[in-house]
This record gives sequence, structure tokens and C-alpha cells, in this order.
Amino acid sequence: MADKKTKIAVLVSGGGTNLQALIDSQNDGVIKSGEICLVVSNKEGVYALERAKNAGIPFTTVAKKGKTQEEFEAELIKALEEHEIEMIVLAGFLSILSVNFVRKYTDRIINVHPSLIPSFCGDGFYGLKVHEAALEYGVKVTGATVHFVNEIPDGGRIIAQKAVEILDGDTPEVLQKRVMEQAEWIILP
Repeated sequence: MADKKTKIAVLVSGGGTNLQALIDSQNDGVIKSGEICLVVSNKEGVYALERAKNAGIPFTTVAKKGKTQEEFEAELIKALEEHEIEMIVLAGFLSILSVNFVRKYTDRIINVHPSLIPSFCGDGFYGLKVHEAALEYGVKVTGATVHFVNEIPDGGRIIAQKAVEILDGDTPEVLQKRVMEQAEWIILP
């Protein structure tokens, strides 16, 4: 009998490049102990949902707009429970989850952050803002961190980190792409 695989949900808000890295890693056998069983977006019509569809992975949208945090999370939990999800991966999910939600899934939610925590992280540091801050500060090395999610934004225990060199002439967009390719897409799977 084959080992039971952990049922994973990937939560997204945009294009889904990290989701694609996870799908590719799953298809290539890099991810051995888990299986992506659900993709959930908090925004309608994002390309990440198309990626899930193309990969044959069930997907849904749980829109946050017009709902309280409690209503949003209750709907999210319902979707997760319907698919018997055991682990959650935040992959470009631009919505803060409440303490109650995080505690319900203690040590079962991981996130990828586009810097070497504790640098350029926490409330307000997401997307290009992280890379803009690194360039503005003048650091020579940045990278990505995969960590457990707790009640403090980017405050959970670190699982893995990978450094990426900052090059002369980098723009936030160029740096963002290099961090994804050289760090995020490698350590997240």
C-alpha cells in the first residue's frame, strides 16, 4: 500500500507563478509526501485559477470583498473541510488571516516571503514593496524564506531560506523575477 499523501490547498491572489512551481514540482516527483488537492483564490478571474484548471486541480474563489473577516474565513474553512485539506500553502495570497484561523491550523500553514526574514518583512511588506525596500536600503544579498504562519505577519518559525545576490542596475521588477527563479520556486516545493 502506498503511503498516504498529505492533502494540500494552495491559497493565491494573482498570477500563480509560485503555484505553477508547486504544480511542476508535484508533476516531476519533487513533492513526494503531499498532493495539491485544492486551489483557492480570494479574487475572481486571476490567472492562478487557470493554472489550476490546466493541471486538473479543483479550484474555487472565496472572495473577501463585501464580507467581514469572520464570514470570509468561515467560507474558506468550509471549502478546505469539503476537500479534507490537511496543509495550507500561501503562495502570493495577499490577505492576512486572523489569529483564530491560524490557530485552527497551527503548524499546518506555510508561506513563502520574498526576502530573508527578518529583513523586509511584516505588515506592509509584500510584492514589489519588499524588493524596493531592499534596493533602497542597499543590501547586497536578498532571497526568500519559507516559514510557518502564526499570528504575526512573517513571524512564524523559519523552514528554509535561500540567498540571492543583488546586482548593479537591478530594478525591483528584475530583482523580483530573480528571487522567484533562484529562491522561491526552489525552496517552496
